[in-house]
Amino acid sequence: MGAWEKPIDSGEIPDSNTHFDVIVVGGGPGGSAAAAYNALNGCKVLLLEKETWPRDKICGDAVGGKSLSHVKELGVLDMIESTPHYVVDSIVFGSANGSEVRVMLPKESYEKMGLQSGYALPRMQFDYMMFQRGQEIVRENGGAVIQDFSVHEIIFEKENSGHKIKGIRGSVGGRRSGNDELTFTSAVTIGAGGYNCPVSRVITELHNEPHRDDDHFCGGYREYWDNVEGLGGEEGPIEIHFIDEVLPGYFWLFPVQGNRVNVGIGMLISEHRKLKKSKKKSLKKIQKWVIEEHPRFKGRFANSTLVPGSERGWQLPFGSPRKNPPGGFQPRRIAMAGAMCVGDSASLVDPFSGEGIGNALLSAKLTSKHFDKDLHADGFTEEKAIDYMNELWDALGSELKNSKTLQRVMKWKLLTNWFVKKASKKEEIGKMMSEMIASKETQKMLWSPWFLMKTLLLP
Repeated sequence: MGAWEKPIDSGEIPDSNTHFDVIVVGGGPGGSAAAAYNALNGCKVLLLEKETWPRDKICGDAVGGKSLSHVKELGVLDMIESTPHYVVDSIVFGSANGSEVRVMLPKESYEKMGLQSGYALPRMQFDYMMFQRGQEIVRENGGAVIQDFSVHEIIFEKENSGHKIKGIRGSVGGRRSGNDELTFTSAVTIGAGGYNCPVSRVITELHNEPHRDDDHFCGGYREYWDNVEGLGGEEGPIEIHFIDEVLPGYFWLFPVQGNRVNVGIGMLISEHRKLKKSKKKSLKKIQKWVIEEHPRFKGRFANSTLVPGSERGWQLPFGSPRKNPPGGFQPRRIAMAGAMCVGDSASLVDPFSGEGIGNALLSAKLTSKHFDKDLHADGFTEEKAIDYMNELWDALGSELKNSKTLQRVMKWKLLTNWFVKKASKKEEIGKMMSEMIASKETQKMLWSPWFLMKTLLLP
């Protein structure tokens, strides 16, 4: 049994009506990091997780270089490197006509540029270590942690200028457990509960704005396979393929440790619905056909074995910019008086690569910059909520806009074929593609509109 498969003792449950500086709803990487960063900033934090560790999280399992700076800062990197993991040294992009480009991530040159190639490891393992360290930091700084906690209600009050979130109400084990309902209040509540986070929903509902848009939501389907030909070991490539049967989505192969590979498909929900109307195919059925029948992949899976019980689907909220968003905030409203959201709860997943952990950790750290327990003792203000949303979009907006452009390019087979062929011959495109997964925030020059236009259009 690995260390990440053991229960985590997160301490005693605090009394109902206890007041905290910060409540974090969700114990994934974004929530664990938000709780840790705010606790390190002197705050009394309550971290809530709806499941009990160990638990799985459905994902592509890649952890890019952008994530690793935060992981190291929080003291988790050494934990990861002491357990089995896969070092990503390159990315293979494949197109419908069979063209492929392998983008290398050479360690020496990346380190000189201040970059770091990524890792791949099961989210059960990665999330476990993030939560383990996060809950330690929270408790060391006077806070509390509760697992198996279901949030039933987000508490808010009406004020002259609008509403202010004041805390949460819920119970251990859910409504059917028979456990007494517990109420906790705070100066700020941070939503980190994924694409359907209750904090995120209430923020949009109180402003009469939509919470989801299927043009910016991706459906994902994942399986684990052992012994896929050409992949495995401790270091090597991950693969992303834009093939006919999966367009306008993509098919991925991400080794995670040993000979185990995360195999999956991602596709915009709005596009998948069009596909289902015409062909009546689920992502699971499409993937089954690719593995068993596609001429480029069936041979690679001929001697492979599906890991029983690993077949899972989920949704990813993309951070692609909206046209005329109702509240005027991009990618949508994610904060208000008394609350901020991070990660998937804030719709921050990269629309090209599907990677979301790096943006989740960046947003988590930013919450601790904008919340001050002394200045906001009477509650996190609307003005600071707006500042948080604006600074977060300033940090990620250019990157997310250009990722959306690349996502559109990949929808069209001829353009995809041309793009991959050009990438195999033009170093700048290869570098830009690698940056989708392996980058640090400082490399923003790669996301300027002029750079993108020059790279794609000029010979």
